[in-house]
Amino acid sequence: MTSTAPFGTVLTALVTVFGPDGSVDLEQTQKVARHLIEHGHDGLVVSGTTGESATTTVAEDAETLAAVKDAVGGRATVVAGIGTNDTRTSIELAQQAAKVGADGLLLVTPYYNKPGQRGIAQHFRQVAAATDVPVMLYDVPGRTGSAIGYDVYREAIGWDTVVAVKEAVGDLARGTKLLDLGYALYSGDDALNLAWLAHGAAGVVSVAGHVAGDYLRAMVDAMAAGDVAAARQSYARMLPAIDAIMGVPNYGATTAKAALELTGVIDNRSVRSPLVALDEDEVEALRAGLVAAGLL
Repeated sequence: MTSTAPFGTVLTALVTVFGPDGSVDLEQTQKVARHLIEHGHDGLVVSGTTGESATTTVAEDAETLAAVKDAVGGRATVVAGIGTNDTRTSIELAQQAAKVGADGLLLVTPYYNKPGQRGIAQHFRQVAAATDVPVMLYDVPGRTGSAIGYDVYREAIGWDTVVAVKEAVGDLARGTKLLDLGYALYSGDDALNLAWLAHGAAGVVSVAGHVAGDYLRAMVDAMAAGDVAAARQSYARMLPAIDAIMGVPNYGATTAKAALELTGVIDNRSVRSPLVALDEDEVEALRAGLVAAGLL
């Protein structure tokens, strides 16, 4: 990977597949990882929001990361989600991920306890200093309740390990300022992928990529070649799938798993409570979006 795209250019936040008893199904999770690599991906994020990290244990995260690393081999970077709302736990996860061999760490803003900007900076600094693994900060206030302030970004880019940000705020003007600070910026919102690439993003961290990886690769490569029309065409082709996967209240792991089930990659769409799997009406709406995008 390059300094401008330290974790690759097309990444998806990988689902964690569960078996009928709710245990992690490592074999099927590996199958999804291989599927993504075969469809345009050069990076994966393990144990992120879409991996249902809020419901998995530290031990499960280690097992999942090791299994995905084994499945991927050297064909893609593997970024481990290690963000929690407890600094000690995030440090433990970061050090565990480093031992397993993660190529990067995804560090989300602490959620629920809303520590304020000083607390966010302290949390990031302590976790980033716990290993020498490159860090991608994750800014998603719609889930965490807090956005990362510009002063925190300005401080954090001076730390040795912090190199990138996954942007899910949707502020293109602010993103340009983050690029000027030296961050590699990754789009964290599928609907804004093309816009972020036009603003200079290094790549994308997708959810729709579970089934639309080839379109993402074509879009990213076209933008890199300066062919905006071709990039827009790829983006337009996958829009029905993006709308179906991301445009409903019960989205994320639920819709990604159902999409993978519909396309035959995995054999179930089970999620852990408090999430609930899509019902049949929701599955049919998802199917329609995938058909419209030419993915079914």
